[in-house]
Amino acid sequence: MKPELRKITATPHFSFLVRKDTGGQMLNNWHYHPEIEILFIKKSSGTWMIGDHVGAFRSGDVVMVGANLPHCFRHEQDYTVQQKGKGGESICVKFEPDALGTPFLSLPEAEGIRELLSRSHHGLRLKGKTRQQIGRTIGKMLDAPPGKRLVFLLAMLEEIAASRDYSSLSSKGFTRHAGDGGKDRIKKIFDYTFEHFSKRIAVDEVASLVHMTPQSFCRYFKSKTNKTYVRFLMEVRIGFACRLLVEDELRVSEIGYACGYNSLSHFIHQFKSITGKRPLEYKGDCLQLSASVQ
Repeated sequence: MKPELRKITATPHFSFLVRKDTGGQMLNNWHYHPEIEILFIKKSSGTWMIGDHVGAFRSGDVVMVGANLPHCFRHEQDYTVQQKGKGGESICVKFEPDALGTPFLSLPEAEGIRELLSRSHHGLRLKGKTRQQIGRTIGKMLDAPPGKRLVFLLAMLEEIAASRDYSSLSSKGFTRHAGDGGKDRIKKIFDYTFEHFSKRIAVDEVASLVHMTPQSFCRYFKSKTNKTYVRFLMEVRIGFACRLLVEDELRVSEIGYACGYNSLSHFIHQFKSITGKRPLEYKGDCLQLSASVQ
């Protein structure tokens, strides 16, 4: 199941998109686009698949989907009807990652927004008062003039970045994005892991890469990521396995081998420990979700 590419065309008056969808207009398939998307589910509920994350959404939810991150939304049937006075409603804002301009994003005052745009590669679900405030702002953008829309966009990004009131959805293994704040040492570890995860990786060889003893490396990595390196490596491998299950027709054993597992039983055990499902069960659920929104 390959994700479909969708591009948004700018108009002479707007450099980014603000759009309201109702009823059947909300239906979409497994797709991705080069723009960052902020989606406000004003009235609906169902299941979303964002990268390798599958979960439930409901009215009032706001999610930020990074550039080129595959995703789709399955709305419950009651919300996709076209009858007057019924059906669901969502509002999306889509903009290019550099819509605010490289000079602006390079300013020290924009550091929080730069980090936010990097984190969006994994998909972010907003929470608490931030979710409510962003939902209200998106609603105001629909009828706002061009200049005001741009002000609202900047205000939203600053609000989300400052509050940090969100949770990540897709794993690093699925998105294969290693920005994570631009820290050279941690970036080197991420890059090395993404490049070699299909082979055996020992902690001591990664530690030597950043000129640390294994013990110091383990303490350092956990202090930066709040998880052990072994756990991170497992998430990278299983995240990539999720992508292969969704997008390719390989056998489970082939996918396990491609992700660095020589034992099928060990691969299935670790896959279930991360996702809560066996590989074929995960694949079936994803295919069913995708088919339901075609």
